Amino acid sequence: MLGYSLERIGFADFDEVHRLFVFQDERLLFTFMGAVTIAMIGFYLIARGKAITTRPYHKGSIAGGILFGVGWALTGACPSAVLIYIGSGHIVAIATILGIVLGIWIYNRLKPRYFRWTTGGCE
Repeated sequence: MLGYSLERIGFADFDEVHRLFVFQDERLLFTFMGAVTIAMIGFYLIARGKAITTRPYHKGSIAGGILFGVGWALTGACPSAVLIYIGSGHIVAIATILGIVLGIWIYNRLKPRYFRWTTGGCE
């Protein structure tokens, strides 16, 4: 359902994503903002009456977010959409998947030496 939704909205179309990032067409931006708003309402309703614990930001959150955004803007694909691209026959999506795998590999190699924060858990 995620892939179908992303395809129908336009998140799986490089040209649509490109227009989003250069502010030529705000439809995807408003769609994204609407999805975030709906998710926030859902989380609020689920957490009603429960104390929500806060955690400090990880040191790499900002840098990671910037890298994610730059990668998305350059390739026109977030990790979800790249699978749709491959399923649609866009061979160039293989470069994006290789970039994702390479980024994970580099992070795992550099983390023990340079990044001394915990990545937390879901417990």
